[in-house]
Amino acid sequence: MRHFAIVGSGPAGFYTAEALVKAYGDAARIDIIDKLPVPYGLIRFGVAPDHQSIKAVSKRYEKVADEAQVRFVGNVAVGDAVSVADLRDLYDAVIFATGAPHDRTLGIEGEHLPGVIGSAAFVGWYNGHPDFADIDPPLDGAAAAIIGNGNVALDCARILSKTREEFAGSDIVAHALDALEASNIRTITIVGRRGPHQIAMTPKELGELGHLSAAEPYVDVPDFPDASADEALDPGQRKSVTHLRDFAARAHDPKPKSVRFDFFARPVRIEGDGRAERLVVERTALNEEGQGVGTGEHYAIPASLVISCIGYQTPRIEGVPYDDKGGRFANKDGRIDDQLYCVGWARRGPSGTIGTNRPDGYDVAEQVSAAMPPGTDGGKAGGTGLDQRLSAAAVRSTDFDDWRRIEQAEEAAARPDAPREKIVRHADWLKLLGH
Repeated sequence: MRHFAIVGSGPAGFYTAEALVKAYGDAARIDIIDKLPVPYGLIRFGVAPDHQSIKAVSKRYEKVADEAQVRFVGNVAVGDAVSVADLRDLYDAVIFATGAPHDRTLGIEGEHLPGVIGSAAFVGWYNGHPDFADIDPPLDGAAAAIIGNGNVALDCARILSKTREEFAGSDIVAHALDALEASNIRTITIVGRRGPHQIAMTPKELGELGHLSAAEPYVDVPDFPDASADEALDPGQRKSVTHLRDFAARAHDPKPKSVRFDFFARPVRIEGDGRAERLVVERTALNEEGQGVGTGEHYAIPASLVISCIGYQTPRIEGVPYDDKGGRFANKDGRIDDQLYCVGWARRGPSGTIGTNRPDGYDVAEQVSAAMPPGTDGGKAGGTGLDQRLSAAAVRSTDFDDWRRIEQAEEAAARPDAPREKIVRHADWLKLLGH
């Protein structure tokens, strides 16, 4: 029998468990360990609440969790409740699927002013992550600036722009829905240091901005190269740029809110008297390598809320080598060291889609099965040993049946137009379970 620990219960973790089940059959036991009492990671706390079709992939993960060889072990923080050394002692291999939940810093003056929020915190706030339930983003001002030209920036802009009615069918948490309905923000500026051809926004997400009932998207026509240059783009990027060109050309309806794309703008500093009031940027131009370089022209964008969407990094865990530059675990093709592997964003950095994590998981499972062929026995204690150590440390873990009880309670508490009302406090999850 072989015993494996997967640290992290998001997409990468479940795809890896799925691959290990296929590789080993009944000859393995797999524990998916998460610091939170509930599973699914990015699906629950990162995917936008109005993108329920994407969240439906959790049904596939539920089937993995129901496999006899797989166990969900929630409410266990690796590095706190148990150490990496403990896991290496108990399991034949430890696979980190912790994602990249920490915001990268902007590195500019004023980024620590009240009103400046990383996208992980803002997304976590409206998605009900317990670490961010109380951040109370300032929505009392008239303007917000979003730094970044990827899909997360689009998500943040869209969430700030929607009416309460447009959230029907979503699982946005009640505290965020009420705050957004009362928001005074009327202008949302999406700031990118390069131009329309360099965005990392997908067509579907961009297209959604053109169908908001109370907000209108604006793009400046001079920001585009000649239309003939679009032919050199790959098909997906070309569709995205076409959306931007349509926004620039459309006859704009008068609406209460506007979403403005400010291309060729490099954030320089954030200013304000005790809180964020404006984002100062420098106008840029593309050099021969396609990078945005400063022109010396500066101007200010009013913003009492500044959301930084410039990327994420994996949190460090004692005992796991780290790649400072990449913001992820130091690894070669997913292998960190003997017994230690990583998958997903913890391996690659924050890139790709949810589906990109599947080949990652299968690749590492193949490496593990090659190093430890099915039918061999490593003599490890596995989950039995973990339970003993958790009991000795007075740590109460949760299992998948506990998650189903939480899920049922959330569904029962849902608004009439919502699939669930998420419980957002760690203590409330445990109270529900009688822990």
